Amino acid sequence: MTDSLGITKDGIDLALKVKSSYKTGDPILVPGDADRILMPEHLLNKGIDLTAFEDPMPLALVSARDPEPPMAVAAALRLSPIAGSKRLINGVFEIIGETTKHQQVKTCIDMVTESDFNPQMINKLHGHAAQFIARARKQYTDALRANLSALMDGDLAPKLFVHQFFELTEAGNLRSDIRKKLVCSLLLSKTIRPGIKFLFLENISRFPQAVRHAIISDLLKAPNHEHIALIKEELRWIAGEEVWLSSSRA
Repeated sequence: MTDSLGITKDGIDLALKVKSSYKTGDPILVPGDADRILMPEHLLNKGIDLTAFEDPMPLALVSARDPEPPMAVAAALRLSPIAGSKRLINGVFEIIGETTKHQQVKTCIDMVTESDFNPQMINKLHGHAAQFIARARKQYTDALRANLSALMDGDLAPKLFVHQFFELTEAGNLRSDIRKKLVCSLLLSKTIRPGIKFLFLENISRFPQAVRHAIISDLLKAPNHEHIALIKEELRWIAGEEVWLSSSRA
């Protein structure tokens, strides 16, 4: 059911779920699709129906609360046409611009409101946002490479490397297939110590279910070498635990 402001119950429920995700550090997923992490590109693509994410409530929350500028900017732009047509949402939009910690979001909102929500201005900002997202993702990817080099040189502690790996891949909004490829490469590498690999396995629950399953599937099919048999044994145990938990919830 939708009210005159375009606010739906599903949108409110999603906003509460997103708020919880920010508190726990879990990735935000595309509504109704546990296999895909929500990306800035999803929010910028006006041709994609994001169901409950079309509601102003979750969009406003991401605009105001997301720790990373690319996601916050993309959400603000997705919210812009709604804010231009709904007086109350317009007020919320302005508050976001006044309270955001991201200068990019403030600049975006100022330019949209000063243009009186001109569609041409919003489209122009979409182009700038896409370039900004690409630059930010490259910076995070470069940081991952630098950390791996520091780990191999003994200049970065394993626990810190793993911790920052998850932080950088999440903050950089790396695609699910890229995350899977990175983790599989690290776990199959003959130059990465077993202790570091088991640190990754301890944190594998931080990936969405589909990414976890893809990692487990690829690794179980890999040829055995040195300690990979121990990794596979641990992965089978993790997979078995997930099956048990799923059946117990049913």
